[in-house]
Amino acid sequence: MKLRSSPRGGFSLLELLAVVLILGTLAAIIVPRINITSIAAAEKADAMNRAQINSAVERYYIQEGDWPANNLSDIGSDINYFPDGVPTNPVNNLPYFLNSTTHRVQDGISFGK
Repeated sequence: MKLRSSPRGGFSLLELLAVVLILGTLAAIIVPRINITSIAAAEKADAMNRAQINSAVERYYIQEGDWPANNLSDIGSDINYFPDGVPTNPVNNLPYFLNSTTHRVQDGISFGK
């Protein structure tokens, strides 16, 4: 009586290649979307920071009767306005400044323009 040996288990080269191709295609689709999502989140955080700073600047003007310094040093050092300090722009990590004409916040790139 002769025992039949079972065929070797495992995957063929074509099966492995198909799996790698599918995983590569999924990665090519998902990775750019994650990057776009993180950029969009940083831009939304930037808009929220600007709104918060503009609100603090207006409150400072109402309470003090004068506009804060263009570099926001006076409201940045006051824990009543920003306990953790004035936030920086999450898109480019530059500090925010006030436009001396409009008294609205802008980031370091557009400062002086």
